[in-house]
Amino acid sequence: MSALIRVEQLTKAYPTGGGAVPVLHGIDLSIAPGEFVAIMGPSGSGKSTFMNILGCLDVPSSGHYYLDGKDVSALPPDDLAAMRNRTIGFVFQGFNLLKRASALDNVALPLLYAGVGKAERRHRATELLQATGLGRHLHSLPSQMSGGQQQRVAIARALVNRPPLILADEPTGNLDSHTSHEIMDILTRLNREQGITIILVTHELDIAHYAKRLVRFVDGHIVEDGVPSR
Repeated sequence: MSALIRVEQLTKAYPTGGGAVPVLHGIDLSIAPGEFVAIMGPSGSGKSTFMNILGCLDVPSSGHYYLDGKDVSALPPDDLAAMRNRTIGFVFQGFNLLKRASALDNVALPLLYAGVGKAERRHRATELLQATGLGRHLHSLPSQMSGGQQQRVAIARALVNRPPLILADEPTGNLDSHTSHEIMDILTRLNREQGITIILVTHELDIAHYAKRLVRFVDGHIVEDGVPSR
């Protein structure tokens, strides 16, 4: 099976007044379709930079990034944005919902950008909100929902374009323990039942244990890649 994600000798450095500061050093990694991968590492280890590159939100300084078989390392911005919208769903720690929009409108927003008609937008958004247990909150504003409910809206929004890949950046960071495990149960079910590839950044080992594979970064290098130890 060909890799959904493959990076080869990936580097990233940021320019400063004193010269370039390297963040990633020659990263090699492949992730197959349907994998559930947790990424861990201390602050400054390069994991967030790596996730931004995987999400087509940043570009590497050198090396290659193949997403679904296409080398996206040096795509023009418009092509990169199109690839991102077609292939990737994002779930963030801060939910990133529009405060004045209902749950339904928040979930449907990516479809509006994709040019999908209003009836289909509402149908798909409603279906996903019902699937994530929010069928009674279609018209609720974020301020009227708990943190866990807002994160469910964010997950539904990430799924609405039917991407093969979800990137989740500390999705439980703002949630209590019980709600965190509810959110992880949803992600696990999506991976197991729909075969969606999930890459998760977390600082919490008990959250990483939901994944089937753990990749650990230290100082811009991958120092561990294997099954999370129990």
